[in-house]
Amino acid sequence: MRPRHTLILIVGVNSETVTDVTSTDFPGHWPGEDHAWDISKFASTFKVKVYKNEHEETSFSLIGIDASVANAYRRILIAEIPSLAIERVYIYNNTSIIQDEVLAARLGLIPLKGGEKGLKEFLKWYRKTKEGEEPDIATDYNTIRLHLKVECTRNENAAPGERDPLKLYHNAHVYAKDLEFVPFGQQAKHFSGEDAIMSTNPDILIAKLRPGQILDIEMDAIKGQGSDHAKFSPVAPASYRLLPTITITKPILGKDAEKFARCFPKGVIGFETVTKKEAATKGSGYEGHEGEKKAVVLDAMKDTVSRECLRHAEFEGKVKLGRIRDHFIFSIESVGQWGSGELFLESVKMLRQKCEGLLSNLRDMPN
Repeated sequence: MRPRHTLILIVGVNSETVTDVTSTDFPGHWPGEDHAWDISKFASTFKVKVYKNEHEETSFSLIGIDASVANAYRRILIAEIPSLAIERVYIYNNTSIIQDEVLAARLGLIPLKGGEKGLKEFLKWYRKTKEGEEPDIATDYNTIRLHLKVECTRNENAAPGERDPLKLYHNAHVYAKDLEFVPFGQQAKHFSGEDAIMSTNPDILIAKLRPGQILDIEMDAIKGQGSDHAKFSPVAPASYRLLPTITITKPILGKDAEKFARCFPKGVIGFETVTKKEAATKGSGYEGHEGEKKAVVLDAMKDTVSRECLRHAEFEGKVKLGRIRDHFIFSIESVGQWGSGELFLESVKMLRQKCEGLLSNLRDMPN
């Protein structure tokens, strides 16, 4: 029988290869060893570290989970959390140089925001219809109506010889802030004042106009999912990476230490002075180097694992790079409709609902 092994939690990063990319700590892999998932063991090892928590951006670490779970959260964030976006565009007049279909696509990609309670509780899903079915009726419960009517005219008060179109003309540039929310039904109760439907970024450029050109457009926005179209995704990037590890196995001193630090992003490697005790310790590698500068790892989290240090002969055998297999550093950036931290909590909630649904189906299978 194979002696009990020590689990490898570090993915090795070498100059040309990556080692230990797969895990072996699962049931049935090693004879005589269980490795079944245990909730008490998970609870004792699982940790969450939050580094940044703002409305638009959140960064945190999940420690002690499997890659499949971390990736499930990422996919839910991108594709399954509902958000509001323009779905139908009715162009009554477009004399700009932008084609109708391109203009419609640009309008659809403008991120929107509004009263949080109204978007979550009042506004319902717009029912999807299959080919041949009658489309769902647009009501105040499932459709947000927007209007864009802008005409470019000359500025009679412009200075002689003026070349700036923003001073020569009125409405030379059409921005997302020019979208007008048109409430109907009970929408005014839920979306008014600061809670009105508007773009999360008012300075998004939609089109450039010149005198005589006009845009007259109506739009319907509905709730959808990123799995239907990227415009419904509530996040910009939602990604994770494994925590890098940098292990200095042999002393790196003097000018070599300075060169070693330049192989990494700023703040990853720092310097310390070799102490008298270190210099007096036999086999430490610091003998005779008291007072010299030595390289130390300050913050491995800032490393991008570029492997630059492995390209130089003077560092051969002196450093090991890797990544911790169960330490996931998440970065979530919201487009503005949801708070970034709230998005992750929603993804946890949705994954739990999926698991409960699966368990329910398994219980019903014998029947």
